[in-house]
Amino acid sequence: MNGRKQQLLKRHRRNKRIALLVALLALLLVGVFVAWWLPLLLVVLGWVAHEAWFADHLFYSPRDDYRYDFPGDCLSVPVRIEQGVLHVDADLEGYDTRLLELRLTATWLGRWLDPHVLLGNDRQDFERGVSGRRYLNLSGMQAGGLAVVPRFCRIDGEVRLHAMRNPDFTAQRLLIIAPHADDAELAAFGQYSRAADVAIVTLTQGEIEAQSYQRLGLDEAAAARLKGRLRAWDSLAAPLWGGVAQERCVQLGYYCLQLPAMAEQPQTPFGSRESGESDVRSVRQHNPLTLPGDSDGQPTWDNLVADLAAVIEHYCPEVLLTPHPELDPHHDHVASTRAVLEACERTSWQPKTLLLYANHLHDNDRWPMGPAGNGIALPPAITALPADRLWSPTLDAERQLDKAMALGLQRDLQGSLSLKKRLRRLIQHALAGRRWPASGEDEFFRKAVRRHELFWVRLR
Repeated sequence: MNGRKQQLLKRHRRNKRIALLVALLALLLVGVFVAWWLPLLLVVLGWVAHEAWFADHLFYSPRDDYRYDFPGDCLSVPVRIEQGVLHVDADLEGYDTRLLELRLTATWLGRWLDPHVLLGNDRQDFERGVSGRRYLNLSGMQAGGLAVVPRFCRIDGEVRLHAMRNPDFTAQRLLIIAPHADDAELAAFGQYSRAADVAIVTLTQGEIEAQSYQRLGLDEAAAARLKGRLRAWDSLAAPLWGGVAQERCVQLGYYCLQLPAMAEQPQTPFGSRESGESDVRSVRQHNPLTLPGDSDGQPTWDNLVADLAAVIEHYCPEVLLTPHPELDPHHDHVASTRAVLEACERTSWQPKTLLLYANHLHDNDRWPMGPAGNGIALPPAITALPADRLWSPTLDAERQLDKAMALGLQRDLQGSLSLKKRLRRLIQHALAGRRWPASGEDEFFRKAVRRHELFWVRLR
């Protein structure tokens, strides 16, 4: 986590501790002055209520406006919603990405059930208790005449449509930067599975948090080494499901959560925190090209940047797809994009476009909200992001299913839910009306398998 998310998390935990202390004091008073057994009943009911309605990690107020600026070539026009139908007077021919800006206010039911807006046969969800500016994603839909029906919320004030033109980036040479195995699939399986010329480079082995492998009789270090080998294999094998051959996939073998430290001390090796390894060549034997880091296997920033420069020179991509450095707070994701940009400064070949993605957020761990298979509304941006153009291509039902199966191939997304999470889902299903897909238990099967994928376009 970066500094901002750490601050948000600390504030969230402090507020929960204060609320818990107040609740305990209230229960004590009830037990003394009302009935000894009543606090026990209230504890059970309070826990059920917490799991149903207060367990989301939301580190901002649902009353905050989302703040987005769009580039000057974005068409921005007022539109009308009359009797539940969207009326657009502007000519939207050629504008592939379309966003509807409006103000949503939750009804009283929308404080307990997820507020959402139905867009034809699509549904896009927002925070319970929402009261602020939000952005619906109309990409791939016929905007004029579209049915727009709010549920557990109402639409207030002016409504605007923002529309942007993009080339089909899948027709250009594409290099995907994946900090970990599964990042490419989560962010862009739909795009790389239909791209004409694509390569994927994965930066880390993904060896940490390997406790489940200790059930095989392994100690912590051996379990981490096994997990690193398995996830490195996943990074090379899973893309074949999307039509990307193994010779188009590169595994660099650096170590999880060490990239930021490497960046601060570029010539110092940083081995794995858990596996005891410090030679990245252990998972490079299947790479289709020789890399600078192969000479000594040292996990240093200088080697990482040199490796990325070599990959860029080899595949000559026109487009780099990499984590959004301002939106995605994961330390390794931020450092990955930093390394990519440094590598580009060393290469004779210069990609023309960055496509930026976010698999994690600072302040909302449920985004994209709502059930799988629906569209992706814009994520919360309480502080305005750079005014990038957006590109939001669509995935049909068949490609969504293929994406779910690609996620199922990833070792890190195959684990079963803990008892606590399983109980939480049962309670939320019964009391809050939430549902999860049958394709997999991990939360990413709900968040990533959608009608849209979403990228920010930054020209270099």
